[in-house]
Amino acid sequence: MPELPEVEVVKKSLKKTIYDLTIKNIEIPNKFLRYKINEKLMKKMIKSKVLSVSRRSKYIFINLNNGYTIMVHLGMTGKFILVDSKKNEYATSFYYKLDDNKPKHNHLICKFNKNILLIYNDVRKFGFIKIFKTNKIQLSSHLKNLGPEPLSQKFNFYYFKKTSKKRKIFLKDLLMSQKFLAGLGNIYVNEVIFMSKINPKVKSNELTNKKINVLVLNIKKILKKAIYQGGSSIKDFNNIKGKKGNFQQFFNVYGRQGKPCTRSNCKGTIRSIRISNRSTFFCDICQK
Repeated sequence: MPELPEVEVVKKSLKKTIYDLTIKNIEIPNKFLRYKINEKLMKKMIKSKVLSVSRRSKYIFINLNNGYTIMVHLGMTGKFILVDSKKNEYATSFYYKLDDNKPKHNHLICKFNKNILLIYNDVRKFGFIKIFKTNKIQLSSHLKNLGPEPLSQKFNFYYFKKTSKKRKIFLKDLLMSQKFLAGLGNIYVNEVIFMSKINPKVKSNELTNKKINVLVLNIKKILKKAIYQGGSSIKDFNNIKGKKGNFQQFFNVYGRQGKPCTRSNCKGTIRSIRISNRSTFFCDICQK
């Protein structure tokens, strides 16, 4: 599932490509996603112009000049494909390959001026596309209970300490909670906890000030690095043709069960356990 860095990369791709364009036509080959696409309302977006493209947590917002915003959640396999005037297709992120896309999984096709097509493709249909009044979107059930953005100033040592002390849950579960922190997913939570040299099963209310500081710093550091590595593959968007991002090359624990710890001074082995039914990877020596 795409997490905050992947969604941020998609947002940047869309912002660079469809900003200030006008929707000329909309096709809905298959309205059945996690929630059915509202065909009647979606058609009303025709002739509107894209004012901006933004992100909150794992949600993408396409803000239009008609007072509406299209909200998109990519789910497990959702992806945007851009087609230029010469019929060339481009990926908008690094977590999928263009070769994997099949037209039968296209759910929404927006035609913009300059002969630009934006296609939403979703094999497993866990993603969704909804439309809200722009001035009321923050009241939606998807957004109103979200925690702060990890890269914002609101997420800091004081917020972490105040919030974590009220909860007696595993650190892994705390960081996975979207009410505590918006946008983190299983991959980056595993990486953050490893980099912080903390056991994922430590209780949140038992974290020391030093460990909280380290966690906050590593969350911001790892997310910035992931965005940079993904973003580097779309720096020249017209030339990427689905080129992969690079952050996968920097995984220290995720998916590495049975392999040696990547720390040069550690002789531990990466173990895999289940916490709240999610795969959790950690070093059996340096994460105590």
